[in-house]
Formats: sequence, structure tokens, C-alpha cells
Amino acid sequence: MSRSTSSEAIERGWDEPWYRIRSEGFEASFLPSDGEDLDEVCNVDVFVTMEDGSRWTATVFTVTEVERLMKLWAGTDEALGGRYFWVSDGLIVRDPGIDNMTAVITGLIENGEFSEVFQRVTNH
Repeated sequence: MSRSTSSEAIERGWDEPWYRIRSEGFEASFLPSDGEDLDEVCNVDVFVTMEDGSRWTATVFTVTEVERLMKLWAGTDEALGGRYFWVSDGLIVRDPGIDNMTAVITGLIENGEFSEVFQRVTNH
């Protein structure tokens, strides 16, 4: 039996402060800034709950956002003056928006790379 992870959302909406998208096979819970346009989100934490109950996390950035941050840090002590960018659970995508990020998550699940990119949340 194959598991479908279609990017078509079954359900989506606000569960303050989270914006949740439930698709077949997973639920993605995004934490955008207050009042942020969901089509323009470029830096956001996301938690993904899989059908088997496992929970995963990442911080998603657009390429443009990474460049903006590195320029912002230039001339400061942050990241050696903006000479590098690093986060332990970072995922960099080309295009902004929750829908685009959800499509990337779906693609990562479908091609088997999801567990290499996202960090599993373990309960201690």
C-alpha cells in the first residue's frame, strides 16, 4: 500500500499562533510573525507531524532572506560580520510563502529526503 503525500491541503487555517496545513500523510504547523502575509513568509519555524505520530522540526528560510540577514550582520560581530550563515535545523528554499514551503515538505517526503533535512523531535 502506498502512502500519498499530495500537496493538496485537506484542511488549513489558524490555530493561534500557528498556521496549520493538514495534507494526506502529515500536518505542518507554521509559526509566522504576527500579521505577516502568508504568501510572503521568508523565515519561519515549522513543526511537521507525520501520520505515524513522529514530530519533526526545521526553520525555513528563502535564499533572499539568508542574503538579507548576512548583509544585516555585515560590520557586526554576528556570524563573523555576516560572512557565513548557519542553523542546525535550517532548510533554504527558493520561493517565499507557506504554500511553497508546504510543497517543498511534500516533495521531501515523496523523494525520501525528509528525515535527512528535518530534525526529529524526541521526548525525554
